[in-house]
Amino acid sequence: MPDPSTTQSAPSPSRPAPRFFPQLEGMRAVAALGVLTTHVAFQTGAVALPVLGPILGRLDLAVALFFALSGFLLWRPWVASAHGWSSAGRSAHAAHPPIRRYLRHRVVRIWPAYLVVVVVVLTLLPEAQGADATVWFANLTLTQVFVPLSLTAGLTQMWSLSVEVAFYLLLPILGFALFALRGRSVSARIPVLLALGAVSLSWGWIAELLPTPDGVEPTNWVLGHLPWFVAGLVLAEVAGADELGQPTRFTRVVAAVGARRRLMLVVFVVAYGLACTPIAGPTGLGVLAPWQFAVKMALGAICGFTLLAPLICSDGRAGVLARVSDRPFPFLTSPAMLALGRWSYGIFIWHVAVLAVVFGLFGIVPFTGHTAVVWIITAILSIGISAASYAFIEEPSRNWLRSREARRRGATPAARSQRKTVSRHDSGTAETSAEKTVLATATNAGS
Repeated sequence: MPDPSTTQSAPSPSRPAPRFFPQLEGMRAVAALGVLTTHVAFQTGAVALPVLGPILGRLDLAVALFFALSGFLLWRPWVASAHGWSSAGRSAHAAHPPIRRYLRHRVVRIWPAYLVVVVVVLTLLPEAQGADATVWFANLTLTQVFVPLSLTAGLTQMWSLSVEVAFYLLLPILGFALFALRGRSVSARIPVLLALGAVSLSWGWIAELLPTPDGVEPTNWVLGHLPWFVAGLVLAEVAGADELGQPTRFTRVVAAVGARRRLMLVVFVVAYGLACTPIAGPTGLGVLAPWQFAVKMALGAICGFTLLAPLICSDGRAGVLARVSDRPFPFLTSPAMLALGRWSYGIFIWHVAVLAVVFGLFGIVPFTGHTAVVWIITAILSIGISAASYAFIEEPSRNWLRSREARRRGATPAARSQRKTVSRHDSGTAETSAEKTVLATATNAGS
C-alpha cells in the first residue's frame, strides 16, 4: 500500500469488525446438496416425472446460490475500501484490497483438492480414461468452457467451477472500475452493479453472434452468469454500508425488505416455480433460446438474492440491521450443517465421479429409476470423501499459506519495528484490530 500523502485524512486506529455469518456456511451446504440432487435426478431419469421432475431438475439453480455467495464474500473488502477503510484504518483515500494476496488465496482454495479429483478421475474412472492432452490441459487449468468437448465423464459439473474462477479474475477488474465511486459517490455503486447485471441478460443473443467452434457453449462463460454474482455483490454493498455506519436511504430499504423472511420466501417460491416452467428453458440437457437463457439468469439471481438476503439482513449488530429480526438460524447453524458447509467444496467436486461409480458398483442402470437409493449412496460416499479432502488437502493447504504469509509479514523490517514498539507498550500483539479483521475477511472470503 502506498504511503498516505499529507493531504489525506489521518487513519483511525481500527475499523468496525466485519460481521461473521455462520448461517452462510450452512447455506453453502444446501447449495452443494442441491447440485448433487439435480445430478442424481437427471442420471436416474427422475427429471421426467410430472411435477416433481422439473422441481428436481431446476435445482441446477443451486449454482446461482453458490455464485451469489462468492459474490457477497469476495466483494466485502472492496466495499470496505469504498467506504474509506483499509488495513491501516480509516482514510479518505483508502487503498484497494491487496490483489496478489487475494489471488494467492483463491488459487490455494481451489486447485489443491481440484487437481486430485482431476487426476483420479482421468486415470481411474473407466468412462474418462484415454483422455488426450487437450482434455487433460483444459481440466487441469479449469478452462473447459473455452476448449471444445473437454467436459469429460466424472467432471462435467466443473463448467461452473470454470465460471467461478473466471469471476475471481474479473472481480479485481470490476473493483478497480468502481473504485472511483467512493465517499459521496458510494451510493452510485449499487445502481451500477444492477445495470451491469441487467445488461448481461443480453448475453444469450450476443453468444449466438460469436464465432466459437463446435463444442464450445458461450452461454457457459462468466459474462452470461453475471446476474447470479451481482445478487451477492449488491448484498455486500448493503451489508457493508450498514456495517461501516454509512447506510443510505436505499440500502436501508433493501435491508429492511431483505430481512422479511416470509416475504423473501414467497418471492423465492414464485421465482423458483417460474424457473420450473418452459419459460426458463428445459431442465437437464437442452438448448435454451436467448430469451429463455435471460429468464433463467434473472430468476436465478432472484432466487439467490431471496435465499441470502434474510441470512445477511437479519444478522446485524448495529445500525438499521439491528432494528429488524435477529432471530437465529438453528438449522443452518447446527453442527451438522456447519460441517457440511465446510465440506461443500469437496462434495461439489467429487459427487459426479462418485455417482458414476455408484451405478457400476451397485449394478444400477442409468435413467431407470432408483433415485432415492442412488441419492443416499452418492451423498454418503461424497460426504465421506469430501470430509477427507477437507482434513487432508484443503485445510492443510490454506494453513500452509497462512503460515507462509505470517512468516513473511514477520520478516519485514516494518513488522520487526512494529513488534518492538508494541512490546515496549505491552500491547501483546503486532497487528491492529483493523488488520486482523481485514485479513480475516480476505482469508475466509469464499472459503
